[in-house]
Amino acid sequence: MHGPRKLPELVEAIYDAGLDPAMWTNVVAGIRDFVGGQACGLFSKDSISKFGVTHYYCGADPHYIRLYSETHSKFDPLTVLPPHGRIVSIPDLVNFEEYRRGRFYQEWMQPQGCRDAANVVLDSSSTSCPVMMTVLSGRRMVDPAMKHRLALIVPHASRALLVNRAIDSKLTLATALADVLDSLTSSIFLLDSSCRLVHANSAGHALLAADDVVRSVAGQLVTGSAEANQTLRNAFASRSDVAIAIARGHAIPLLSPSGDRYVAHILPLASVLRNGGDRARDAAGALMLRKVSLGAQSGGELIARTFGLTPAELRVFLSIVEVGGIPETAAALGIAETTAKTHLHRVFAKTGVSRQADLVKLAAGFSNPLLN
Repeated sequence: MHGPRKLPELVEAIYDAGLDPAMWTNVVAGIRDFVGGQACGLFSKDSISKFGVTHYYCGADPHYIRLYSETHSKFDPLTVLPPHGRIVSIPDLVNFEEYRRGRFYQEWMQPQGCRDAANVVLDSSSTSCPVMMTVLSGRRMVDPAMKHRLALIVPHASRALLVNRAIDSKLTLATALADVLDSLTSSIFLLDSSCRLVHANSAGHALLAADDVVRSVAGQLVTGSAEANQTLRNAFASRSDVAIAIARGHAIPLLSPSGDRYVAHILPLASVLRNGGDRARDAAGALMLRKVSLGAQSGGELIARTFGLTPAELRVFLSIVEVGGIPETAAALGIAETTAKTHLHRVFAKTGVSRQADLVKLAAGFSNPLLN
């Protein structure tokens, strides 16, 4: 790119780099040519340690880029950074004759055939390590014309870097949240208002692959229970405050064809509801599906301590949750059905629930979602 007539193309490329950072390498080459320098780079420099890192560059030998980071960044004239957006050449910063006798000029600038440089802070969001641009001028000094051309670029480059920062922040948060979800053994499904699957964590994908308690039919999440499916459709389709309140407190017990028991919890995504998201693929809420299993001693012991259950009552509690009703529990534990009923009534009294299905939900609340 040469001359002001190419400015619109360069500005367009700068904003493209704001969306795709990989394009900055080509952009700095365009800036170098537009400004009329020998080399150009984007770099950051720690204001305390003076350690500098070059992120994108053109026109410089990689050997000298490496030397700058390893040694020479602490010797460059930018000991005190200029205000954001102000373009400064080396004589604006230090005595030029003293600079020419120093290590930075003798060991870094001169061997590259460079004499002066135009520098500008583009992004000072991080006050301790701002992002800067430098254009090395070659054998001639930076003149007013070069500063003027660079000034035409600076506002756009600054905004593009802010876009980069905003996108990186969102991606970092999204990646962290996805990692957290994938660490859970509970299956998490993000569903839209029609119960179509928007996202699932690793456990959710594994559960779908098993094709047992839930499955995806034409992109819609369905269970083996018609009643549960209707409850899900009603909860995710409605956007009223009443529906949100009901869904938050609603737990759905599910029994898979293989006999495993699960509990599903619905969590509407309030931010989507508040912002009125109505695109086809907007997630209206999350469905958390947990397998009810208290084989681990820690879960049973925690329940026993919480509700003051005796060992016999805890065994009945766990058996009701894992194998079924009174006859199955009596057979599994080798006790009379009347004894099982007696223990169950005591469990009801101590836990404050009155149905076996509620014990299943209660047990799910005590399971550890991080255990494999």
